[in-house]
Amino acid sequence: MTRNPASTINFEIEGGNKLSGTVVTKTSKNGAMGIIPAALMNKGKTILKNVPKIEEVYRMIEVLDSIGVSIKWNNNDLEIECKNIDIKKINRESAERTRSVIMLIGPLVHLFKKFSLPHSGGCKLGKRTVTPHFFALENFGIDIKTKTSSYEITASKLKPAEFALYESGDTVTENAIMAAALIPSTTVIKFASANYQVQDLCFFLEELGVKIDGVGTTTITVHGVKEINKNITYYLAEDPIETMFFISVAAITKSSITIERCPIDFLEIELLKLRKMGFKYKILKKYKALNGKTNLVDIKTFPSSLTALNDKIESRPYPGLNIDNLPYFAVIATQAKGQTLIHDWVYESRAIHYKELDRLGADTILADPHRFYVNGRTKLKPAEIMCPPALRPAAIILIGMLGAEGKSILRNVYNINRGYEDIVKRLNSIGAKINILKD
Repeated sequence: MTRNPASTINFEIEGGNKLSGTVVTKTSKNGAMGIIPAALMNKGKTILKNVPKIEEVYRMIEVLDSIGVSIKWNNNDLEIECKNIDIKKINRESAERTRSVIMLIGPLVHLFKKFSLPHSGGCKLGKRTVTPHFFALENFGIDIKTKTSSYEITASKLKPAEFALYESGDTVTENAIMAAALIPSTTVIKFASANYQVQDLCFFLEELGVKIDGVGTTTITVHGVKEINKNITYYLAEDPIETMFFISVAAITKSSITIERCPIDFLEIELLKLRKMGFKYKILKKYKALNGKTNLVDIKTFPSSLTALNDKIESRPYPGLNIDNLPYFAVIATQAKGQTLIHDWVYESRAIHYKELDRLGADTILADPHRFYVNGRTKLKPAEIMCPPALRPAAIILIGMLGAEGKSILRNVYNINRGYEDIVKRLNSIGAKINILKD
């Protein structure tokens, strides 16, 4: 099951093409990275439907496979059975390549009284503290000590709790929910994230018999159970960040495309801001996702002339503009007349990567690590660029290259493959011209 991510993959992009046709939104990377660890709490067989085949998922599977979890692919479905786990055999290399390894603490405290996990990796976005996880989990009687290269976790006696999160983050909320799920009492988590991946995890746990009140709000009440032992098939929800990727592609290339299976509840703020910028689109139909919970729509885009907003664009916890969708506005703003201020207040190093857009002809000012000004509209030009070491900044460089007439090279695209499945094939299916080059 182990894959070799070390070989370098590059994209050769012939930009400036008008796109047309239909593309389908795939399921969520972030949703999968919460639900796959949660399956460890189930003594029965878990079948997850439509799991994205991306590098981040592969790293987590390598980690779980190394400790003895039975994992089988059936096309895009993942079959998971948890028996005879040996945490000491963990694949440290794979664990250190994904930030999501921190998500294993919540499930594993129900399996081991004492264990260690390697430090997590992932995107290079500056200092991303795990302290909120520790503060949340200590409420359950979980002690976590940070060593040089690992976290040492002790969970001798778990207890229910009522507490506020130190930070209203997605992964810390998920970790707390998983820790609460197998404590047979009531836990109340305040200032919780209500974001899409948290909701998806809650829907999954509810299917396993864990009652959860307040899904989609900032106060989540988990009615934990003594045991989870159920054969289950669960359909993962679609990814709003991927939908926004294709919306951005349409905006940059001034193309009319149809994007199907868009989780609209997590896109409305983004679409409103785009509409106020002059972006033209139409909602074609509304329906439910296969999980029976998430609201989906099909969106048709139209060539649009954009104007910069007078106010800054910034992210907020749900229901605000999604933190992972904010970078797309940096590249979109290059084609909006006027000056746009992107305020990326969460990560102190992410906006720095946006400056790579200048190599494609953008006119930008990095005021500080958080404030990024874009002067539009500029004519994008081709370039050869090393892929930024973070998923969303890498994605916006690819989008910019699609809008730049001529041949561009995007080198070492591992970070793009961490979050987007078959992205070249899918972009080419709607008229893009991208070749995959291997060093």
